Amino acid sequence: MIKTIPVSQLRLGMYVHDVNASWMEHSFWRSRFKLSEGQDLRRIASSGIRELKIDTDKGLDVDAEVPLADTPQPLAVVDEALPEPCAAAVTPRARPARRTSDRDAEIAQATALYRRSVPKIASMFGEARLGKVVDSAECNAMVEEISESVRQNPGALLSVVRLKRRDEYTYMHSVAVCALMLSQAREMGIEGEELRQCGVAGMLHDLGKAFIPTQILNKPGKLTSAEFTLVKTHPVRGHELLMQDAAASAPVLDVCLHHHEKVDGSGYPHGLSGGQISRIAKMGAVCDVYDAVTSDRPYKAGWDPGDALRQMAQWTGHFDGYALQALVKTVGIYPVGSLVRLQSGRLAVVVEQNSASLLAPRVRTVFSLTSLGRIEPQEIDLSAPDCQDKALGWESPERWALGDLSALCGLTRP
Repeated sequence: MIKTIPVSQLRLGMYVHDVNASWMEHSFWRSRFKLSEGQDLRRIASSGIRELKIDTDKGLDVDAEVPLADTPQPLAVVDEALPEPCAAAVTPRARPARRTSDRDAEIAQATALYRRSVPKIASMFGEARLGKVVDSAECNAMVEEISESVRQNPGALLSVVRLKRRDEYTYMHSVAVCALMLSQAREMGIEGEELRQCGVAGMLHDLGKAFIPTQILNKPGKLTSAEFTLVKTHPVRGHELLMQDAAASAPVLDVCLHHHEKVDGSGYPHGLSGGQISRIAKMGAVCDVYDAVTSDRPYKAGWDPGDALRQMAQWTGHFDGYALQALVKTVGIYPVGSLVRLQSGRLAVVVEQNSASLLAPRVRTVFSLTSLGRIEPQEIDLSAPDCQDKALGWESPERWALGDLSALCGLTRP
């Protein structure tokens, strides 16, 4: 039975069904979990949540008696909850603040790197299509450049790679997933050779798509059952090709073969679940999907980056919790290019993340909700101590007919 109770009545042994707040406004990634530790009670009490729903069929009721012999067990990871609270993901690794001119220069450098990388990847896919052995070691120089760009300013390259031309999606997607995996890996504390392998794995994860007809990959309508079955062969086809390369490492082969596996076992090609899937393959799965759903494709427009994160956080059983948290730390609760509503009654485009909080990025105001019209752009650091404004949530660009948000936040299609 579902009951709504005040937070003051919450106690260990209860099963939280819904915290009555959006996933980014409270300290838990998912709303449903069993309370088994005192720190979780304290976190809820300090979160500002006034009431929530409990499920008495899965945990204690308000008036239930707890035997004195009962002691709380460590917080169990249930299918609706992630093992790590969102609060740990709200503050990313500290990064120095940059002037607008610095950011513009970094965007220009990232764009140039992107333009250099895509032809090289296109050539690699072309050779694969002809059945030639791909030399994964050739990716190292590109990965080093991308890694350095990500180290200097993750937001710059990650913003640029989202602006894909539809005719080059497969190649640009490879650069994007490489950059995402490198950024995600850094947030997870991965360094050195393992970090480089994450980048190479991201770059080569979709190599098997070289064997899928372009007209199927770019089909504007829904795939037939036969077409989808063919598309699902690309992890195995790519893995088979990379197996012929003596330089291909085990992590790179693993991500190529298993980036479509899901933690609940419903993925492909092998239906692996939970601990059967390696950490790096779980990382690849998160980055692959995030870039895919936020990109314009022949058959759909890309999702707003913020909405993509919200949707992905709700896909129970799809992603590994830690990998997804690391992605949020990388791109932010309000990713660059998102449209947000401000407390001041304005709409603004996110132009850069802040080291202070993922909930308080640097934004550029573009629209007044009072006059219902465009306004002179003003750049605001929402994390600044003297800032009186704050982001209240995402807004749909289509609703306000604001056109290309990327251009509004200073980005141009590479």
